[in-house]
Amino acid sequence: MHATIKPIADMSQRFCEIDLGECRTNLIPLLNEMSEIAGNSGDLGELLTVLLRVMQRHMKVIRGMVNLYDPTTGKIFIHQSIGLSEDEQARGIYWVGEGITGKVVESGDPIIVPRIGDEPEFLNRTESRGNRSADTQLSFLCVPIKRGRKIMGTISADRLYDNLRLLQLDVKILSVLAAITAQATELYLVEHCLTPELEDENLRLRKALKEKFRPTNIIGNSKPMLEVYKLVERVTRSKTTVLILGESGVGKELVASAIHFNSPCANGPFVKFNCASLPESVIESELFGHEKGAFTGATALRRGRFEEADRGSIFLDEIGEMSLPMQAKLLRVLQERTFERVGGNAPINVDIRVLAATNRNLVEMVEKGSFREDLFYRLHVFPITIPPLRDRGNDVIALADYFVAKFSREMGIPVERISTPAINMLLCYHWPGNVRELENVIERAMLLAEDGVIHGYNLPASLQLPIAEEVATRGSLDTRLATVEYELIVDALKANHGNTTVAAAHLGLTRRALSLRMNRYKLAYKDFR
Repeated sequence: MHATIKPIADMSQRFCEIDLGECRTNLIPLLNEMSEIAGNSGDLGELLTVLLRVMQRHMKVIRGMVNLYDPTTGKIFIHQSIGLSEDEQARGIYWVGEGITGKVVESGDPIIVPRIGDEPEFLNRTESRGNRSADTQLSFLCVPIKRGRKIMGTISADRLYDNLRLLQLDVKILSVLAAITAQATELYLVEHCLTPELEDENLRLRKALKEKFRPTNIIGNSKPMLEVYKLVERVTRSKTTVLILGESGVGKELVASAIHFNSPCANGPFVKFNCASLPESVIESELFGHEKGAFTGATALRRGRFEEADRGSIFLDEIGEMSLPMQAKLLRVLQERTFERVGGNAPINVDIRVLAATNRNLVEMVEKGSFREDLFYRLHVFPITIPPLRDRGNDVIALADYFVAKFSREMGIPVERISTPAINMLLCYHWPGNVRELENVIERAMLLAEDGVIHGYNLPASLQLPIAEEVATRGSLDTRLATVEYELIVDALKANHGNTTVAAAHLGLTRRALSLRMNRYKLAYKDFR
């Protein structure tokens, strides 16, 4: 069985045990050499070459291995070794908790296996050792390479069994060697394992964002939106300043995102800033940054949004809310792509694309003197006007279906469709809050739907329409009951393709009773065939 011991903490521990017949004091010059390499170049390959030489020449090691632990994959692999062929080294792959090596990585404690042949958990993954009976003459030592609580790998060795006290001495020495290599090991893993993984993840996220904000992913095929798509496609080819106009809630930020992620700036940052979200005294520092000590509370240098957006795009939402002094500063950035931090005088140059948006009428603001004319013309290079939802026709239904599918996934509510009366209500409503209001309406209706269908009575009161003149003059209870009755009749007729006999049976009515109700709501069976 293996024995677990703690690594040494006292560097003054003796390296020479006379009564064991072996002396380790000749290791001290080599340990000094390793320390110099670690302190100067920090090259892990050079460091491990000395380490393995120490193990082979002075510790009677038959096979020595340095395993590294890649936290991004969970794999423990042999990075460098002595006494192993290339094939044997390639086979030495472990996972955390697997075999002796995996257990050392898992626990962070060294392990001694006095006789390999007697240890059932010894895997011999490299296939470098002989039969079990021959392995009774071999011992296996494994210590962790760690900094604090972070385990980065192991150093392990096969050597002929002598006695347990000598094995314990060698484990202490291996622990010292592991401590010397810890910093270089950490740097190697960051450079070769963690950094590539982060770069790959960054590329995947950028690709996902680009797919998400493709112009074709902006929902709607109405004529006004097709014109918007053409403009977006043209402007993405350059770095021209774009002014996005439209009412609140039409999706101006989504269009700005589509422009950025399909433009030459797509690999750079995309910084968003709402010009109405902060008081004027704070906006200048937010946009241009400040120097340390520029004002009370400025305890450190801070980069502004324009600096953060360098080599990318900045989206200035609600640009019409910006004060005249800030407009003057913004004009300079647009003209020269240069500014100074608050409290500083060194010019900072940036390479950025400016995307601005507003729901205000800037022409009227220019006439009234509340918006600078020169800034207006700087922003108005390539205007794109997003149409309000009430002018987009059947895009309302396409968007509603999209939100139903979205919230069905997010909420785990199995809603399959929107009923015909509810669709009519959505189409007749004027949508002052545009797409944002539609999204909120569908989210609320999803919570109220009980049979996998959004009915008209699941929609807010603002969307409820009187069904007939006689119903409209009555109280709210009669109106709601009539709305539910109307919707049930329409659904039954639609499901049965206008067959009034089957529809009546489905509703539990006689055919005559159904006909009277259909006449009341001006419904014709032919419209459902």
